[in-house]
Amino acid sequence: MQSTTRFGAFCAMALTAAGLLSLPAANAQQQPPSAPPATTAKPAPTTIPDKKLDATASAVKQVSTVKRTFEQKLAQAPAAEKERLVDEANDAMEKAVTDQGLSIDEYATILEVAQNDPIVRDKLLQRLK
Repeated sequence: MQSTTRFGAFCAMALTAAGLLSLPAANAQQQPPSAPPATTAKPAPTTIPDKKLDATASAVKQVSTVKRTFEQKLAQAPAAEKERLVDEANDAMEKAVTDQGLSIDEYATILEVAQNDPIVRDKLLQRLK
């Protein structure tokens, strides 16, 4: 069961990363054209080194590829093979992140920051293009 949970967590991170691509357009559509500018104080921008953003973008691309590959394999695999494939997928996604010099926690944190900080999100999106 732990294997499936880890795979689910990696899939969630991959989906989060993929979702970053659609956020700016979605946010633009939700804002009414006559809305006044927000007057609330903006939180201090988060500073993530360019090297970490580069590594995260590379990891996102690799994790997404691994996720797609293993989703197809899992869909076609007999039940007896699924747990082994999930373990293999988890290892491959973890390796995709750590090969970029990031820990899993760093990767997850940077993706979370990118979801909440438009400046970091834009920087990451530029690297994903």
